[in-house]
Amino acid sequence: MSKYSDEIKTVARSLFLKKWTPKEIAEELSLPSPRIIYYWSDKYGWADLLSAEDLDDLIARRLQVLIPKDKKTVLELDEIDRLIDKEIKIRAQKNKHLEKMATIGAANNDHYCQDESDDQDSEKPQRKRKKNDVSGITEADFQPFIDNLFAYQKKFLDARFNRIRNWLKSRQVGATWLMAFEALMDAILTGDPQIFLSASRPQAEVFRTYIIAIAREYLGVTLTGNPITLSNSAVLRFLSTNSNTAQSYHGHVYVDEYFWIRDFKKLNRLASAMATHKQWRKTYISTPSSKMHQAYAFWSGEEWKKGKKERENVEFPEFSAMQQGILCPDRQWRFITTIEDACRDGADKLFDIDELRDEYGEIAFNQLYMCVFTDSGDSVFKYTQVEQCAINTELWNDYAANDDRPFANREVWAGYDPSRTTDKATFVIVAPPVAEDEGFRVLAVFKWHGMNFKYQASQIKKLYQRFHMTYIGIDITGIGRGVYEMVQDFALREVSPISYSVESKNRLVMKMIDVVENKRLAWDGSDKTIAASFMAIRRTSTASGNAMTFVADRSEETGHADVFFAISHALYKEPLNNERKRKSTWAMSKAA
Repeated sequence: MSKYSDEIKTVARSLFLKKWTPKEIAEELSLPSPRIIYYWSDKYGWADLLSAEDLDDLIARRLQVLIPKDKKTVLELDEIDRLIDKEIKIRAQKNKHLEKMATIGAANNDHYCQDESDDQDSEKPQRKRKKNDVSGITEADFQPFIDNLFAYQKKFLDARFNRIRNWLKSRQVGATWLMAFEALMDAILTGDPQIFLSASRPQAEVFRTYIIAIAREYLGVTLTGNPITLSNSAVLRFLSTNSNTAQSYHGHVYVDEYFWIRDFKKLNRLASAMATHKQWRKTYISTPSSKMHQAYAFWSGEEWKKGKKERENVEFPEFSAMQQGILCPDRQWRFITTIEDACRDGADKLFDIDELRDEYGEIAFNQLYMCVFTDSGDSVFKYTQVEQCAINTELWNDYAANDDRPFANREVWAGYDPSRTTDKATFVIVAPPVAEDEGFRVLAVFKWHGMNFKYQASQIKKLYQRFHMTYIGIDITGIGRGVYEMVQDFALREVSPISYSVESKNRLVMKMIDVVENKRLAWDGSDKTIAASFMAIRRTSTASGNAMTFVADRSEETGHADVFFAISHALYKEPLNNERKRKSTWAMSKAA
């Protein structure tokens, strides 16, 4: 009997024909190596099926795989650019061939009557556009895109002539995609410059990728360059907050996920400087983080009231009023879109709210999807401390997630938090420090849902073969016991059971408090679920009231803080009282 079922092979074949790479297919289907995909391709002739397709179709298929991804790597962004450039060349060659054939056809058919000539003219290919040529595009050309928007997106688009807009929104409701379209439309129709500000260069590049894709799909226009300069002289710039030249530009400004950017006051001064003249507009979009973030006073209106006695008692609209979109006393047009709002406005097929609520727990779900700010007063961790752990991981040039050995032979520790009734099991890989001035780095987070302990143990084994794991901390509660026993079969000396009690839980949390307060922990800042997980940890007393302990939305009924606990299980190996004095050996690259 074959080791792999026909169902697995069918799915692999489908992904192969959609231009997924063998490595991506292997990772998606949890196969041990991309080599099996190459083998199946040769054995069953999958490559022959691809070769029968037009190259233009193959490029389009691959773009359909890459563009919708939420978190694109630098390599994937580069691949998108190269594919688009390749498609441009192919289309240019096709247009040149069609123009030549049309010329030959016209020379051979001069005897046709005028009516027949008119019919032929109507079928001739349109003139070939140069790169970044937007001449002749009118407002009507954007209507097909607008017709496909959800109601809440149309509402925000209709409010674009307000000088300051502030959109507090759920994750994954298409806000960045919409802003990319709006800026492109405005640049083409008015010639105005557009500026995008994000926390990091890769995040800023997401805007550029979206704009290129929209121009290609809806307008048939090829855009290149960074910045992008259109034929009408409009310039679209994509900047990170650490750009040294940002203050020298001016135009309409879009600030993405500003509640997750450090030093918001500095950023806001920068945005305001670039949009000083009254004809320039400012647009802020973000998922909420904490009331302790510098941007909260900007959102709430407290910053506008500060130092002005006549404004102290000015009331701002309620949450429900902002859900409809409303101009506030500080001249900001505010808009709130929760995941429930998005579903009511037509996006219901995109989300399973009950599953998300189960997966993240009440606190994290409310923050990430219901536009509720966390209150650090209820949390063990101060938001300002957690915020410092979320960094731009472009600087980690010693880790390559897609390689067969992502961290070469460097030591890593791992932590496993088992699934309960409805939530996902979480497995994290952490790089421990090797010198005094280093901290722990969360290299990767994996979530497994709806699978039994044998499947989860097999996933850990595959990661064990790719990483040099010297420690695996496993919570042996419930399904965790079965996972632990199976992991022992291949990692007997590395795996360590963690049995929960008031004392052990307190030790886990106290260790995490120590590393966070001492700035010894870092993770990918684009993954907002990690910060939300940390902020969900709260102090409480035991049932007897005789001792202090810590809780989170982690019960069988609600989930969670699973990422937090998985990381704490990985760090369980280091003693609470730890002192190291060695020189740093991190492999770091210069900031972009």
